Amino acid sequence: MKFIMATSVAALATLPVFTLAHAADIDGQWARGDGNAKVRIASCGSDICAINTWIKPGTPKEKEGDKLVMTIEPDAEGVYSGTAFDPQRNLTYKLTVTVTGDKMTTKGCIVAGLLCKGVDWTRIN
Repeated sequence: MKFIMATSVAALATLPVFTLAHAADIDGQWARGDGNAKVRIASCGSDICAINTWIKPGTPKEKEGDKLVMTIEPDAEGVYSGTAFDPQRNLTYKLTVTVTGDKMTTKGCIVAGLLCKGVDWTRIN
């Protein structure tokens, strides 16, 4: 998704970042539900980054290496919220990430929360 994890990298500022102990739930390799993208999520400085590692040929507006910088913290078990900055498009999203085992859902919103999109992901090795 271009819009979320921009949407591969877009749909994850000043909010506190959760500790690396919490980050382990979200860290790793993830495949987008539509089969058009794969990302690696890991710590990058004081934030968490999602970087496109593979994009299906012909997928418009996405490329390998695109990055989403997430400043998120845990709300509840497996639920993280905060903001995500997409430097390729200079956009900031309100982001919610829900991780349940090897499944993840990202929901990003722009335009004061009026325009939102959710994407499903599966953890890969």
